[in-house]
Amino acid sequence: MKIVTAIIQPDKLTDVKDALFAAGIKKMTVSSVQGCGQQGGYDETYRGTIVHINLLKKTKIEIAVNADFVEPTIDAIIKGARTGSIGDGKIFIRELDECVRIRTGERGHDAIG
Repeated sequence: MKIVTAIIQPDKLTDVKDALFAAGIKKMTVSSVQGCGQQGGYDETYRGTIVHINLLKKTKIEIAVNADFVEPTIDAIIKGARTGSIGDGKIFIRELDECVRIRTGERGHDAIG
């Protein structure tokens, strides 16, 4: 079992969801986050003062998958999020030690579904 975490541009969420649904991946958690990376941010004028904004709005998607769905999940995220520009995002894959479905008490692979 793995947990796949993707940080993407907020305007690409619909494209990523559509690509994930097409790949048969329908369970995910989505959060609005802020972060900085290679983009470096931008300057903005606020009340006559130049302010450097380096924490940009991003969308975080977390998906728990069984081993056979890791690559299809990664491929779908790339398909939906890639623009070819700096700031497209990152995908992180981590081991998931345990998963428990609260409703039934199922554990492990069966709990992920």
